Amino acid sequence: MRLWLILLYFFVFAGNLQIHAEVIINGPIQRLSVGKSLELYTGREGASFSDVFSSTDFLLLDSDVPNLGTSHANKWLRLPITNQSEDINLLLEIAYPLLDEVELFLPAGAGNYRSIKLGEYQIFSRRQYQIPNYVFDIHIPGYTTQVFYLRIKSTEQIILPMHISSKRVLMLQANKDNLLSGIYIGIVFIMAVYNLFLFFSVRERAYLYYVLYVVFAGITQMGIKGYSFQYLWPYWPDFATKGPIIFGSLSGLAALLFADAFLQLKRNAGSLRWIFKVFIIFFVGTSLMALFNWKQAAFLCMQLTTGIASLFVLYVSYRVMINGYRPARYFVFGWTILLLGSVVFLLKDYGILEYDDFTSNAVQIASVIEMALLSFGLAYSINILKEEKEISQARELSISLENERLIREQNIMLEQNVEQRTRELTESNESLQTTLSHLKETQSQLVEAEKMASLGQLTAGVAHEINNPINFVTSNVAPLKRDIQMIWDTLEEVERVAFADGLSLSEKQERINTYKEEMDLDYLKTEVDFLLKGLHDGAHRTAEIVKSLRIFSRTDEDTLKFADINEGLESTMVILGSLVKDTIGVEKCYGNLPLVECHAGKLNQVFLNILTNAVYAINKKFETKTGGELKIETGLYEDDSFIYIRIADNGIGIPNDIRDKIFEPFFTTKEVGEGTGLGMSIAYNTIAKHNGKILVESVVGEGATFTLIIPIQQNI
Repeated sequence: MRLWLILLYFFVFAGNLQIHAEVIINGPIQRLSVGKSLELYTGREGASFSDVFSSTDFLLLDSDVPNLGTSHANKWLRLPITNQSEDINLLLEIAYPLLDEVELFLPAGAGNYRSIKLGEYQIFSRRQYQIPNYVFDIHIPGYTTQVFYLRIKSTEQIILPMHISSKRVLMLQANKDNLLSGIYIGIVFIMAVYNLFLFFSVRERAYLYYVLYVVFAGITQMGIKGYSFQYLWPYWPDFATKGPIIFGSLSGLAALLFADAFLQLKRNAGSLRWIFKVFIIFFVGTSLMALFNWKQAAFLCMQLTTGIASLFVLYVSYRVMINGYRPARYFVFGWTILLLGSVVFLLKDYGILEYDDFTSNAVQIASVIEMALLSFGLAYSINILKEEKEISQARELSISLENERLIREQNIMLEQNVEQRTRELTESNESLQTTLSHLKETQSQLVEAEKMASLGQLTAGVAHEINNPINFVTSNVAPLKRDIQMIWDTLEEVERVAFADGLSLSEKQERINTYKEEMDLDYLKTEVDFLLKGLHDGAHRTAEIVKSLRIFSRTDEDTLKFADINEGLESTMVILGSLVKDTIGVEKCYGNLPLVECHAGKLNQVFLNILTNAVYAINKKFETKTGGELKIETGLYEDDSFIYIRIADNGIGIPNDIRDKIFEPFFTTKEVGEGTGLGMSIAYNTIAKHNGKILVESVVGEGATFTLIIPIQQNI
């Protein structure tokens, strides 16, 4: 019965007892991996240490280098260590610097625990051991088993290469890591500086992108190894967690720019360049996400973008290579080696390959080889460019010599052609001179013809205007002569009666009165006064017409004089009196204008041409009917430095298709013999010489309006 109770107790106790794959230490050790002894807490998320300590929800990882992936929550681990020798002081090392927080819980006696915190959340100088890896002192009494707990939190993947070693071994390993990383950093520095000098020498932007890529890739690798936090920004713990993400993204961005320039994608694969731009946008977005503390999402985005972009760049470079671009071979080989190194590094993280110096530094080794191959590729591409330049120079020299020969031959032919052409030009020049002389004579004749036409119109108008008062004078001369003769006869009769003998004074007076009644002297006196007044009015009207003619004609054409524009318009209307029939209503709205500096006679000629055309348009529309209207308006224009003369009619108007032609010489819509086509051309040139302009508004069937704008002074 006692035996059965002992067995029952054993099985019940064994069923509740956790089996630990603890680390067993039998004596002095060199460097012992403890990954396979780690147990992962699988209980509820957000548990505290007391929850973890009392929990039995642990899973044995059984991997040399456990990879816990990415997580926002804390990861809890348990590590049992059994010391089967004397008391010993050891170091627990986690050789993965990218963990944000690492907290070790150590037994402190009587079932209590104390904790030690390390991580990138605190400045680097606070670490007891000034190396990138996380190192803890652990003391294990002889012949005892102690259980250690770890709390780990990280933005990046949680990879746990954990070792137990002595201080001496740790320092030797740290020196070894420093040496390897120093060699890598030195190679990166040398390549960056060397190619930067080449960039300043050849000014090829591919070198600049290569330098940026090398620098960013080097800083990224330093960040993965923890050296950037140790040496570059030890007092910026927050940036230490973002640095690998930011510089990893910048490294990918620079690699894309370098691939674009080195492979000459614009020429060799232009249709694929837009995909590069998409990857660049993703890398820029990843960097911004990290800066705004979206670190875990940024890390995942960076990993995904880097993986896809790396494979796509390899595909593009291979495609460019098989299309015949020889420098692409270096890029394909270098990029392939870098991807293989990255694959080896990942296989090591997932435990497929053994964690050793080669696998842990595979990316750095592959990166150095890739950088060297890319550098050789750049040099090779420059040599190709140099060869192409030499071939181009030789071709250009050959072309230059051939051109020189052709130029000599062409010069001989050209001299012959020039001589022949000179003779032809001389003959053509003589012919042109003759033609020009004829044109000048024709022009003079045409201008004279226009002047004669205007003169004829002027003469007709003046003759018509003068004819009325002259006729009035002429018609009054005969009655006045008759009346004066009657006055003379009366005087003779009075004188005869006055000197008659034998008549008394009363008889003489009676005879004289009788004679006066017979002659009707009162009416005769009234008629003489009326006839004299008619003669006076006719003479005055003739004088006014002569004055208007003098104002219109203006003899001082060669000099600018200040003239009254309203007076010139009025004189022009007097000249046109014969054309403006009773059927045309004339409205004059003269403004209060200052004297204008101008060639008054030439302006009067412009007024005459425009008014004549207006009357012509009105007569065309209304013929002999009433309803024609002619309006003349003057006034100051805009800033009072100009005046305007607006002449509007309600005639037939100007069609749109000929409005731009009305100022062309010889263009006229009048019948043959009615106009020369030079009037409006002369008007346009006259206004232009006065630094003015003519505005034309017209609606077909409703009339036309000409607005002349002239400066008051010609020096403005």
